[in-house]
Amino acid sequence: MCGIVGIVSTEPVNQQIYDSLLLLQHRGQDSTGIATADGPVFHMAKARGQVREAFRTRDMRSLLGNLGLGHVRYTTKGAAEREEEAQPFYVNAPYGIILVHNGNLTNTRELSGDLFSIDRRHVNSTSDTEMLLNVLATELQGQIKGLELDPDQVFRAVELVHERVEGSYAVIAMIAGYGLLAFRDPFGIRPLILGRRATEAGKDEWIVASESLVLENGDYEVVRDVEPGEAIFISLDGEMVSRQCAPNPRLVPCSFEYVYLARPDSIMNGISVYEARLRMGNRLATTIETHMDKGDIDVVMPIPDSSRPAAMQVAQKLGIEYREGFYKNRYVGRTFIMPGQAQRRRSVRQKLNAMGMEFKGKNVLIVDDSIVRGTTSKEIVEMARAAGANEVTFTSAAPPVRYPHVYGINMPSRQELIAHGRRIPEIARELDADHMIYQEVADLQAAITQGTSIEQLDMSCFTGDYVTGTVTEEYLEWVEQTQLS
Repeated sequence: MCGIVGIVSTEPVNQQIYDSLLLLQHRGQDSTGIATADGPVFHMAKARGQVREAFRTRDMRSLLGNLGLGHVRYTTKGAAEREEEAQPFYVNAPYGIILVHNGNLTNTRELSGDLFSIDRRHVNSTSDTEMLLNVLATELQGQIKGLELDPDQVFRAVELVHERVEGSYAVIAMIAGYGLLAFRDPFGIRPLILGRRATEAGKDEWIVASESLVLENGDYEVVRDVEPGEAIFISLDGEMVSRQCAPNPRLVPCSFEYVYLARPDSIMNGISVYEARLRMGNRLATTIETHMDKGDIDVVMPIPDSSRPAAMQVAQKLGIEYREGFYKNRYVGRTFIMPGQAQRRRSVRQKLNAMGMEFKGKNVLIVDDSIVRGTTSKEIVEMARAAGANEVTFTSAAPPVRYPHVYGINMPSRQELIAHGRRIPEIARELDADHMIYQEVADLQAAITQGTSIEQLDMSCFTGDYVTGTVTEEYLEWVEQTQLS
């Protein structure tokens, strides 16, 4: 999971890109980067850390041009501590291409061999994004017949990229002297949204970004989601053309975007994240009623912030008082997307504080959006008990995470997942909770897709069913070995 944005404007884009990345900071905190194009010349600045700390005034002054893209990184491939792994990535031929990517490729072993032995390309990092860039560059080079580049050649190159790469990818790239390219994998696993605004001179300015809130904040009209398998090319003059580049595209978006990753004020694939989380709460409340007597619960409390909508609905539907018992320190990053388990554990108590007056002598029902490794959850139960809670029921608005997520979320090892190989009562004991209740898989699917034509979600971390059909047991074992080595 990362955050990406690309803008074609009639005025300098450096500040627009910077502001957009601030809005996408929740999607990645390891590193960030901005690249702009001033005619045929690229300018780039990238660094470790968050947006506000990464860029200085001198960096912004050097980012010249009306075309640009940006990235906030959450590490899934490559080392978090290496600045060389930060995006964007650049190749100088053909023409010069700079690219950012949100997602995770699942055939990097094959691509690595092919890039060396067939394409004769050198990849200078362990990032799958640099591999993707080099595949695109190779295929684009093969389409060029003369000096000039036209959209048909670009779209044909994207078709060949779809044939070669597997996994999830939402991509934005700049081609020096020509414009901005954006495309999405044939399953639309990771989000990408297109926006437009008209200038007083009557010219169109364009934006593509991971979440709709970026468009709305910049006063862009949300045009639509980039379709699965589709490529969009926007010239330097603001002319937009698009083409479907995959033979059998099918929209299967990642369910975890709606559970946790996206901001609640975003709309993705026509689905309001906030409304989806409210519906998750309604359905979780029904499950809670089947497993325990609601008269045994005194208060319902969320783990701020992403579980708040679900918790409010649980309290309302059960007719139980809703209280905010945990105070959040907003200057600590999201623990789930921190790069190491030890860092996640240390940050939990820095991030949350339990207010004793809300817990003392009460039977507390805690609602979280999901439980992955269980590190945060166990600390929260301990805090609730230390604050005087009589009983602690821990609930999750998502089903048990039992399988690795290989499409862009850092859940690579089954051994790290608290629900893997455990029944729910065993998980409760691990967390030291009196009761443990999870959302049902079918209820999560229904809560997210209600009122849409979407027939399937990627729910692989809950079900073990990998939508691309190319993830094998051998691959999962390889991922675990490489992550743990």
